[in-house]
Amino acid sequence: MTIRFRGKLTLTPFFVLALPCFALAYDINGVDLGAGEAEVRKAYPSARCKPLEWKSEAADRRCDDARVPLGGAEARFTAFLKGGTVQAMDLRFNGRDLARVREALRARWGAPQAEVTEVFADRGGKERHVVKMRWEKGADRAILTAQQDRKRATLEISRGRFPEEIYRVR
Repeated sequence: MTIRFRGKLTLTPFFVLALPCFALAYDINGVDLGAGEAEVRKAYPSARCKPLEWKSEAADRRCDDARVPLGGAEARFTAFLKGGTVQAMDLRFNGRDLARVREALRARWGAPQAEVTEVFADRGGKERHVVKMRWEKGADRAILTAQQDRKRATLEISRGRFPEEIYRVR
């Protein structure tokens, strides 16, 4: 069986089955985990790259403060690099854009492995609603966290034990 598109492009069934795998890469505007610093600078010319201010096994450099579009929202981008390759990315965006960002991430990466809205009550009985979404593929993960009615929401994309190691005191 062969699938023909207009023109000369022909795909075999094996390749068609493999296509969804490429859509799962956790990239932000073409920069994904494992990219080099040159790729980050090319995609985000306004990013300032510099050595990490603290000692960490997870990263030795960071590229900060690039403004990027994320699902129709403006986000602030930070990449953490170790040995010249991206180990993690952090995006911060306004919580009022949460619905648009959620839909954009679903369209890009598919349904998350987990999605919950946790409710916490403080001592006065006032409730806080925290939205959490998680995608995983092997050692790579993307986690969106947003407290409703708060200004800042976060999307963290990382590989391996990065979240546990980045701020570990050495």
